[in-house]
Amino acid sequence: MRILITAGPTREYIDDVRYLSNASSGQMGYALAAAAVAAGHQVVLVSGPTLLAPPLTCDFHGIETTAEMLSACETAWPDCDGVIAAAAVCDYRPAQRIQGKIGKTGNGLTLELVETPDILAALGATRGRRWNVGFALEAQDAHARAIRKLQRKQCDAIVLNSPAAIGAADNSVELLLPNGNTAAKWSGPKSEIAKSLMTWIETNLGTR
Repeated sequence: MRILITAGPTREYIDDVRYLSNASSGQMGYALAAAAVAAGHQVVLVSGPTLLAPPLTCDFHGIETTAEMLSACETAWPDCDGVIAAAAVCDYRPAQRIQGKIGKTGNGLTLELVETPDILAALGATRGRRWNVGFALEAQDAHARAIRKLQRKQCDAIVLNSPAAIGAADNSVELLLPNGNTAAKWSGPKSEIAKSLMTWIETNLGTR
């Protein structure tokens, strides 16, 4: 299979120096890329800024903003069999990017934020026979919120994890299906979870 994988955070610039982002390390997405390559698949890895090295044989695209990630994914999507969206994408961006650097004035600063594009929903809307697996990091009402996200983004499955996953080497996840059932639960190093998820995808989605 040729698999599109998103990884890492995105950045949304306030001015030319400062940006909104999150603490994602990209470890889960890069572990998935490594597991897919090891299993013999072709990988297109679209990643925000991280300190990680991508697998040597993958088709790597480094980006910063959510819009750049969407553009790279939409370009790669027609030639892929499926997507695993593990990136921690910024949900909001400043309505206006200020040129230069904002200086102190002695007063407060108010930012107007607008929503960024929903990458997985955009891919899901044009999926055809392709499969898609998303990630949901939830803190409250986690199961219900993950299922709503799965349905809205037209996913075949979604990986539910918690804020404890951010920057950690280990993770504990639950793989949810559109009917609300739990297909699997995995805990341990992210590299091992990635292998388990790849095996599940090969068995349940790879024959489509």
